[in-house]
Amino acid sequence: MEEQIFKYSVGCDISMDTFNVCILEVSQERSRVKASHKFKNETKGFKEFNAWVKKHKKHDVQTGFYMEATGVYYENLAWYLFEQEYSVYVLLPYKTKHYLKSIGIKSKNDKIDAQGLAQMGAEQKHSPWRPHSKSIYILRALTRQHESVTKLKTSLQNQLHSNEHSAVRNATVKKQLNATLRLLEKQLTELSGEISNIIDADEKLNEKYGHIDQLRGISKLSWATIIAETSGFETFENQRQLVSYAGYDVVENQSGNHVGKTKISKKGNSRIRRILYMPSLVSVRLKEPALFNLYQRVHERTGIKMKGYVAVQKKLLVLIYHIWKNDKAFRSDYSKIFGEEESKDLFPFGFGETIKESSPDKRATQDEHSYELSSKVLFPLAQI
Repeated sequence: MEEQIFKYSVGCDISMDTFNVCILEVSQERSRVKASHKFKNETKGFKEFNAWVKKHKKHDVQTGFYMEATGVYYENLAWYLFEQEYSVYVLLPYKTKHYLKSIGIKSKNDKIDAQGLAQMGAEQKHSPWRPHSKSIYILRALTRQHESVTKLKTSLQNQLHSNEHSAVRNATVKKQLNATLRLLEKQLTELSGEISNIIDADEKLNEKYGHIDQLRGISKLSWATIIAETSGFETFENQRQLVSYAGYDVVENQSGNHVGKTKISKKGNSRIRRILYMPSLVSVRLKEPALFNLYQRVHERTGIKMKGYVAVQKKLLVLIYHIWKNDKAFRSDYSKIFGEEESKDLFPFGFGETIKESSPDKRATQDEHSYELSSKVLFPLAQI
């Protein structure tokens, strides 16, 4: 009896210049590698890839294309395949990493990763990928540029401070640093204005941002960064995936009589953790009830302020996620937004009592303090 094929699963491991692919022929009894190949990560390569897939498809059945959401290199291929009306699945990197470990794959190269993605697609069910509005892609470019300019400005401010307090001061260096700082200040103002304009001009983004008007501590810039870095939460099925993606998931280290430190992993998107640091301070300073009460409880239990601030950072991220998903305006009594049971489960794993401080690094913390005091641009109080 002829084996019945009901699906083709195509894994795509993508780098800047090329992408490796593996196509699996899936039946009820097994998954068999049909072919593997490498293509250029450009339009010509996409067309060759499409023809190659059609050549190896001997049955008119569903075909799924699976790739990781790493960097921006996957986006052009994902867009191309979506426009060809294929089913595209963009997977979170930590999921694929743990899947490959679970099936005993220890080696790593592009060919193995492509086959692993194809196998994962054949065995598991995933939500299909949909391209986001151009506004979100534009926001990502603008917010990342804002972060880069901010870091550069802070570095030059430190140089200026060093020059002004050294034993031998140089007037030329001071003049050039001040001129560059004025230019960077102008660029930051332009970027902040452009970010605000993008949100105001996009009906969906403007409506979504309006839902957090009552949440004190979040500016347009910080909100736009979170939305841009998570692609509008498109690939997240629940809050635990989001928390892990941002690096706020708790990692325990104990076995038998050994009890090590329990801390957050920090293995995730550092831009999200960085942008949430200052809002956590502001929301506590303004005593936003839904956040200030959490900070007080954690601080009283642990005696460490930073643990309280990190708990607030995580809660801010989860609040923004639920507000976005549920399309309901924020109220201080967040249980009215999410429902009583869900609000009790916002922070599993005893997060507030076990985490370790999580500012991205000591220098980043100092930089953000310095930036807030010197320019008031990163989180202008007028936008809070």
